[in-house]
Amino acid sequence: MGRPPVLPKKKKDGFWLEVRNKGAKTGTILIRDSYVAMMQAAKQYETTKDVIILGEHKNGKKVEEKATKTKKAKEA
Repeated sequence: MGRPPVLPKKKKDGFWLEVRNKGAKTGTILIRDSYVAMMQAAKQYETTKDVIILGEHKNGKKVEEKATKTKKAKEA
């Protein structure tokens, strides 16, 4: 047994989703390289399992998408 790591592990880049049995509290996290691949995996598992989409991660952090983008009106 070695000593415990000092730094926490960084999250892998990609699109994350969690697949768990219906009614379970924990599941398995799947990581896909593209949004399309993540949605295909979600569609594949949704008939028999609960699928939770966790979103995109880059550089060890979750990417926050802005729901509303405001554009400045150009003055004439």
